Amino acid sequence: MKIIVTPTQPYNDQKPGTSGLRKKVKIFQQAHYLENFVQSLFDTLAVPNNAVLVVGGDGRYHNRQAIQTIISMAAANGFARVLVGQGGILSTPAASHVIRKYKTFGGMVLSASHNQGGIHGDFGIKYNIGNGGPAPEKITDEVFAKSKVIAEYKISDLPQVDIDTIGETQFSGLAAGQTFTVQVIDAVQDYADLMQSLFDFKAIKQLLATGFEMKFDAMHAVTGPYAKEIFVNRLGASADSLMNCEPSEDFGGGHPDPNLTYAEDLVKIMFAGENALDFGAASDGDGDRNMILGQNFFVTPSDSLAVLAANATLVPAYAGGIAGVARSMPTSGAVDRVAAKLNVPSFETPTGWKFFGNLMDAGKVTLCGEESFGTSSSHVREKDGLWAVLFWLNVISVKQMSVEAILKAHWLEYGRNVYSRHDYESIPTEAANSVIAHIKSQFASLPGQVFGNYRVQLCDDFSYHDSIDGSVSNNQGIRILFTDGSRIVFRLSGTGTEGATLRIYLEAYEPDSSKHHLDAQVALAEMIQIALQISQLVEKTGRVTPTVIT
Repeated sequence: MKIIVTPTQPYNDQKPGTSGLRKKVKIFQQAHYLENFVQSLFDTLAVPNNAVLVVGGDGRYHNRQAIQTIISMAAANGFARVLVGQGGILSTPAASHVIRKYKTFGGMVLSASHNQGGIHGDFGIKYNIGNGGPAPEKITDEVFAKSKVIAEYKISDLPQVDIDTIGETQFSGLAAGQTFTVQVIDAVQDYADLMQSLFDFKAIKQLLATGFEMKFDAMHAVTGPYAKEIFVNRLGASADSLMNCEPSEDFGGGHPDPNLTYAEDLVKIMFAGENALDFGAASDGDGDRNMILGQNFFVTPSDSLAVLAANATLVPAYAGGIAGVARSMPTSGAVDRVAAKLNVPSFETPTGWKFFGNLMDAGKVTLCGEESFGTSSSHVREKDGLWAVLFWLNVISVKQMSVEAILKAHWLEYGRNVYSRHDYESIPTEAANSVIAHIKSQFASLPGQVFGNYRVQLCDDFSYHDSIDGSVSNNQGIRILFTDGSRIVFRLSGTGTEGATLRIYLEAYEPDSSKHHLDAQVALAEMIQIALQISQLVEKTGRVTPTVIT
């Protein structure tokens, strides 16, 4: 084995977003494109002796080829060992767990999460540091800077490595007495063992044996093998309680985003009137997101986080209580009300799991979540879809109540934060920017204005000072706060690869239990019109309706 130093030219579009670098597959297939980014990352890191790197992804198109490239480059850049998920498959939460369990230097997660796959779809790569969480901005900013001036990359002449068979393959020749090892691991078992250590599997198994009917939709993505091991092999669920559990390079031609729009088949099953099942759930491309459904009932991610926090002591892992909670700024304040009653701190952070990771490492929070269908705890440093599903099943098994009954009891106790998100996807970037600029131009005049039943208290562009590492994150989303605690948030998403996605978050607090039954779109109808009026979105983009409503 020898190292080959290859001349290259920089690309100027390799700036990582909140979840790494995401581009169309065709862009990643350009000559030296992936190699440039990986080398820029390796040049940013101070790789110690005997360093171990974790590599795996969600199985989308280009995953296997990229893994071979990364293995060869890791060998040439000083790593002693690479741990690869069998078949190249490794869910994002499982990757975080493997990094933490085996105390590796870090890991490469190959995924574009909930974005579409296939040859015409998206691909992504991000680096997770030794705590198992996404690299902080100080690392990703330096990677981008290096990518703009890179002149060469290092790669070894390793042959194709068998990543389908569990075991080790050793290579020698880089230096006298030195070897490089590729170890293919069964990460499904590692992750399933972790879940069994957190939750009361006996209670969940008893629940499933009583005739309780559930359906889990893996959306042809990475959680399929994990779901089979956990639900069927360990919890005794029937095989037909799972759907779309064979990972596919193009996710079965679908869009692996667990929401009411893209998980249409599951939604039909769960909203089938009297024939609806008791419990439904879905996960996304890389396994870090979740959607929870009851019988003809949808649980918003914001409410899900609040319910889990309120019932945490029913789960063995959190029986002693939780240290605190955290939510992203666009997520509703429902969990804040739970934290106040539990007398534990609550934190509001920008979108991006790395901010939660800092708080968890400091022991300040146990549970955290984002409105974008991501929930998790300090067991890893990523969102975790199957964890959230098991948490709900554990709570249901103890309370012996339906999903809807649990939610309505929660609202009766805490009030309801009526909440919805409207996504306008693939807007021309210039048009999306003009909407944001128009809203910002009204910052001085909006406070004090009355729109129907709402009076604007203040508006700003959210900034966050990280109390752990001292970093400051500006321009994290426009907030329009009303005097009654309601609010509208506008934010451009960084997870798409085509145009811009403009998200509008709408929230109104409703303490009156006689109105808790109202559909969110009905309850928020006036606020929706206010958001369109202030933003002039229809006029500036031509878009009359959202792409996705959640």
